[in-house]
Formats: sequence, structure tokens, C-alpha cells
Amino acid sequence: MPEFQFRKSSYSNIQAECLEVARNIPRTVAVRDSKDADGAIVRLTPASWTRFIDTLR
Repeated sequence: MPEFQFRKSSYSNIQAECLEVARNIPRTVAVRDSKDADGAIVRLTPASWTRFIDTLR
């Protein structure tokens, strides 16, 4: 399986709590804590990710 290629939000800074998101695997959005790169990865469907983002807005 290919590796996730995580990207941190341009809104984040060193002291902020932030998520990193990977969208390079088909039909999968992977999310992790930017401060714990070796920690848990949450995998979502693109539809679930969209609902999550829409809820935050």
C-alpha cells in the first residue's frame, strides 16, 4: 500500500494544535495529529470528510 502524503494546514503555526490531512490514496482521507506523526491515523471516506468540514464551517 502506498504511503500517505500528509500536509499541514497553512493556518497552523508551531504552537497551534493542528491536523495533517492526506488525500493521495483513492477513496481515502487520512487525518493525524501534527504533533504526533507516529500516532494514530484516522481514515475517512471523502464524503465523511466533507461532512466533517461542513459541520465546522
